[in-house]
Amino acid sequence: MHELMTGAASQIALINHHEVEWSEVRETRYWMHQRFEYRYPGAIRDLRQRLVVFPPERYGDQHVRAYDLRVSAPDAVTSAITDAFGNRVFTVAIPEVAGDLAFEMRLVVERDVSAVAWPTVAAGEVARYLTPTPLTTADARIIDTARHLVRRHAGEEELADAISTWVYGAMRYGYGATTVSTPAAEALAIGKGLCQDYAHIMLAICRSAGIPARYVSGHMLGEGGSHAWVEALISGPGGYRAVAFDPTNHRRITPAYITVAIGRDYGDVSPTSGSYRAPYQGQFSASKRAGLTHLAYRR
Repeated sequence: MHELMTGAASQIALINHHEVEWSEVRETRYWMHQRFEYRYPGAIRDLRQRLVVFPPERYGDQHVRAYDLRVSAPDAVTSAITDAFGNRVFTVAIPEVAGDLAFEMRLVVERDVSAVAWPTVAAGEVARYLTPTPLTTADARIIDTARHLVRRHAGEEELADAISTWVYGAMRYGYGATTVSTPAAEALAIGKGLCQDYAHIMLAICRSAGIPARYVSGHMLGEGGSHAWVEALISGPGGYRAVAFDPTNHRRITPAYITVAIGRDYGDVSPTSGSYRAPYQGQFSASKRAGLTHLAYRR
């Protein structure tokens, strides 16, 4: 495991995920190297960076085996907290940056699908996942869609599945039409967007239909950046169970996904955000390499 954390990213041997029979997978080990880089035309001061890039120690069938965060600035002060949603949040404070700044992250996560069920949620925690946010406020079309789907699908899980299917059919995937601050109703009216738009629309319809649902930020093998999907909270004996849907790809999630953080919408789980003092903006770039280093089937 130490070698997975310290070896060069280009030297890590990864399993071809395109050849995996995901429905038969029992356990996996997932390795990731991620780098965020900021270039500024001059010095900046009083930088405060918030990073939500590492999962909690355990989440459902996930178990974080190792992680490492490195900051290029030698005088960076890093602290970590667990937020109100159970997410692992890092804050980096740097008094002054000369011009360039990089954050480098390595992560090793294991999933044992046979050992642990999906996360459960106590009844007292679900109210905030029913309440609309600025990014998930329903308009007339969303409300009408929710009513229509409720009439056709009785069970909560069946209804959530139908909502995911409806969102997939109503949207086209594409860059440039929306931003991370585009509300669900606006993205739906445009009819084109990215994974966060699909997730926000599904959240808005679920909540309008009476199903508590939460935004999930994480990674899917084969994606160059972060990915977003939805957990519908389905009521049952003793509380609620989280059932995850990926409306962007029209499917339930598989062991090819890794959950990093959960919240009410993108604003709660943005992978990187922050502030600094300077009269100019910087240029941001990101890179990622991720994949499987271990795989075991049920049979």
